[in-house]
Amino acid sequence: MPNTPVSPSPEYPHAGRREWLGLAVLVLPTLLLALDMTVLHLAAPHLSADLEPSSSELLWILDIYGFMVAGFLITMGTLGDRIGRRRLLLIGATAFGLASLAAAFAHSSMMLIATRALLGVAGATLMPSTLALIRNMFHVEHERTLAITIWMTGFIVGSAIGPLVGGVMLAFFWWGSVFLLAVPVMVLLLLVGPWLLPEFRDEQAGRLDLTSALLCICAVLLLIFGIKDSARDGLNLLASSALLAGLLVGTLFVRRQRRLAEPMFDLALFRQPAFSVSVAAMMLCILALSGAWLLIFQYLQGALGMTPLQAGLVMLPSALLQTAASLLVPRMARWLAPRVLISGGLLVAVAGFVALLLIGRYPGPGLVVLATVLLGIGIMPMMILGTDLVIGSAPPEKTGAAAATSETATEMGMALGIAVIGSIGAAVYRYRMLELMPPGLRDHQLEVASDTVGGALGLASHLPDALAAAVMSAVQVSFTQALQTNALIGAVVMLGAAWLTGRYLAAVRPGH
Repeated sequence: MPNTPVSPSPEYPHAGRREWLGLAVLVLPTLLLALDMTVLHLAAPHLSADLEPSSSELLWILDIYGFMVAGFLITMGTLGDRIGRRRLLLIGATAFGLASLAAAFAHSSMMLIATRALLGVAGATLMPSTLALIRNMFHVEHERTLAITIWMTGFIVGSAIGPLVGGVMLAFFWWGSVFLLAVPVMVLLLLVGPWLLPEFRDEQAGRLDLTSALLCICAVLLLIFGIKDSARDGLNLLASSALLAGLLVGTLFVRRQRRLAEPMFDLALFRQPAFSVSVAAMMLCILALSGAWLLIFQYLQGALGMTPLQAGLVMLPSALLQTAASLLVPRMARWLAPRVLISGGLLVAVAGFVALLLIGRYPGPGLVVLATVLLGIGIMPMMILGTDLVIGSAPPEKTGAAAATSETATEMGMALGIAVIGSIGAAVYRYRMLELMPPGLRDHQLEVASDTVGGALGLASHLPDALAAAVMSAVQVSFTQALQTNALIGAVVMLGAAWLTGRYLAAVRPGH
């Protein structure tokens, strides 16, 4: 009965004090991962100045984490169903803390890419474990929706304090210090997790099918690489081969799951509209957001010349109002059908993208504040109710796999948004910079300035005042147009997600 409300009973009791305290523990990984992504965006210009990565390497630094998480999520989710979700969570927390230490002291772009990849594998154990534990700890529908709202608030709080904490750290320490923020969070999780979190596993599950796991990981990574490479350099032979190989391996994975008596992943979940539509819509929303969100931070620091701390303060109103809006979602969900609440919210997010399209006409951070507020408020019903619909559609023993699917959708959306939409924005920036750069610069200087904003800022700091001002003027115009391009793409994608949820979630009633 995936969409039938559950009332309190001896079989499905109200959550007690231990469950709610355990929920506070489960919020820690969400807080950490949001904080980690936010501060990394803030640190991107500092990374560029210190390690001097190419634009391709910078994209890998930013999105390799998401790629690895997406590739390993389903495997880790099903592994948690078998070995225990609490056990997997604690193993992942240990690995994440150690990988964060390694990333903090990386001395080259390739070393940072490698440690970010390890962080991705470790991160793939955290999110499906926390969501699956929430499903097993909170059986009553409205309590589970509230628990997911609180869990999701961890992302918002992490996004809010990330720019502030990261800005302070970047003002006094080197860029690698932002990775050290993960260490105390993971230590706290390891100390209190065994005391407050119960253990759950699927007692009827067979052994993990390693062949299926390998097929799943390879399919996702091949597809991601193919999309990323074609977005960056066009549809070349390497990208085409990776895409075809990914589709072939993915087909083999699906056929194997249908043939096995005990598949690693139950494809029957996708027959439920609440599950499949929510997964698809969440992926589209995060894809649209991540392509623009990456450029917003760089726009504030590069085009408007703000410090990381000032950029963090500009993003604070969005986080505060987003937190307030998220706490209203469970109450509104009792009265409004999910399709109305979700699709209406997504239309608000579209208005946020429209505000970003106007930043060239109205300079300053005002429109950025308005846009991020609208984007943050509009996306919350989708993320809270969509997640609730996904894990509520699965039987309790399959919750790890369902939660992993939800997280795979968001991580895939984030990775694809950075790779595809981010690459389009980078191409617009590069093209306009080459048009607007002042005469008198050498070819090498032109290449550095048009490659990344960090490169342009570094170049300008070593030029005479007049030439530096001309370079900064070109940066402002070029990056503004890149952000507008990404916002336009995001608006179209978000409109598609609003139509999808409005059309295909009609059968899901309030309280689902």
